[in-house]
Amino acid sequence: MASSASSDRSNPVALVTGASSGIGEALAPCFAAAGHDLVLVARSADKLQVLARQLADEHGIKAWVEPADLAQPGAAARLVATLRRKRRRVDVLVNNAGVLVQGPFVGMKRGEAGRMIDLNISGLTALLDELLPAMVARGSGRVLNVASIAAFQPVPTLATYAATKAYVLSLTESLAEELRGTGVTITALCPGITATGMLDQALDANPQVSRIPGFLIGDVNDVARQGFDACMKGEVICVPGVVNQAAMLASRSTPKWLLRRISGLLGRQVQ
Repeated sequence: MASSASSDRSNPVALVTGASSGIGEALAPCFAAAGHDLVLVARSADKLQVLARQLADEHGIKAWVEPADLAQPGAAARLVATLRRKRRRVDVLVNNAGVLVQGPFVGMKRGEAGRMIDLNISGLTALLDELLPAMVARGSGRVLNVASIAAFQPVPTLATYAATKAYVLSLTESLAEELRGTGVTITALCPGITATGMLDQALDANPQVSRIPGFLIGDVNDVARQGFDACMKGEVICVPGVVNQAAMLASRSTPKWLLRRISGLLGRQVQ
């Protein structure tokens, strides 16, 4: 059943944002296979309907479609109000919706940086604001925030995007401590370069991106599975891939001034 007037409480419900493509589209089947009903959120209703029908048929779960542009002010509040009217309690929040624009900050179109902040930071935070209090009140719940390996260091030509993901990582780590003992867990999934539409967009914007070695590009389904497993275990940080884990550890142990220089040199290679 891809759509229904109300939800029974036989299955936990996972709300997945950005579910029409990329990591969000790969995460939805992970939760469906584990017996979660789904609320699928993205701007593209048509793509969501196809995914909802597919997952409902394959896994015998319920999947509801709620189109929304979470970059818009008040969108998260309207979405949650709709779910409450339909009596759909959210047990797992997957904050995956995000946008990436590649290129030097000064060369970006006016407003592009702001749009990244609106979705990657404001939309994500607004959903936490709407849903976390109820999770804490009932003593159960899980949150999976999709950050990025870019959260661990400055990334020239991805300056705003990396900064938004650093916010997501820092917020997640802080909330993990605030939520300790409440029965609610929160996880930051920090993938490296992953074969999704975002990578295609970066390639379209800058053909030099094609110089990235193939072994550095992660499989989207592997990334989603590792993120799902980390979320269900209540791990705070998940960095898929040995190379990415090594890069994360190196970035945390390297002096800031040196990290900036290295990032700058690498960033200029793809300008």
